Amino acid sequence: MSYKNMQNHRSKGPSGLLPGMADPERNFNVSSFIPRTQLWQPDLPPTGSLPSTVNLPPGLEYLSQLDLIIIHQQVELLGMILGTETSNKYEIKNNLGQRIYFAVEESICFNRTFCSTLRSCTLRITDTSGQEVITVNRPLRCNSCWCPCYLQELEIEAPPGTVVGYVAQKWDPFLPKFAIQNANKEDVLKIVGPCATCGCFGDVDFEVKTINEKLTIGKISKYWSGFVNNVFTNADNFGIHVPADLDVTVKAAMIGACFLLDFMFFEHSLAGL
Repeated sequence: MSYKNMQNHRSKGPSGLLPGMADPERNFNVSSFIPRTQLWQPDLPPTGSLPSTVNLPPGLEYLSQLDLIIIHQQVELLGMILGTETSNKYEIKNNLGQRIYFAVEESICFNRTFCSTLRSCTLRITDTSGQEVITVNRPLRCNSCWCPCYLQELEIEAPPGTVVGYVAQKWDPFLPKFAIQNANKEDVLKIVGPCATCGCFGDVDFEVKTINEKLTIGKISKYWSGFVNNVFTNADNFGIHVPADLDVTVKAAMIGACFLLDFMFFEHSLAGL
């Protein structure tokens, strides 16, 4: 075949196609025959992160994707009417407002009545299927700067029965300070609050810092929810802002720290007004 004939053969292309039209055999896409639900699976982590999520505590996989955790305390109507302390309940949500966990306080009436915000209790955190994934244990302790040897402390278990970290109050004469610790009680992060935590008509931010307190990597915010809610109810709203790649056990400890901050600085009842 001559060179001229070869050129004519190439220019003709497949029969039945206009010049410039794409060849359907060449652009055949197998994915067009696969259901869309099999192509997009948002619940699966990125391929590169799969090895790191294999050993995560069960139920905490979802925390690995979050950089904002919202905690909403449910309003207790009985406590509003009687002015008494009832067991706290919290909804834990993602940045879209979707519930991912639910936390319920377990404590006896005697402790809630006579020990008030210092009471010992256990907070059980369950996922959307009702499976308990995190347990937060709070013993009875002091919170005064005059008792530096017996300050507040929380124990974090994930799953229940396996200790993964602690939240320990640190003595400071001026600022509220806490340490996020690992299972060996070694400091991992610090939490430093403002001198005044009343939060009159504004948010209250507790900064999350590195161990040397030189770098701020996040914050725990107590959101202002209006005069009526703040004065006449115990319903508090919090936001935990942390890096998305922070270890999930540290994020679990941050949730526990948020509960502790609520007990220590923002819990009240009508009886005390």
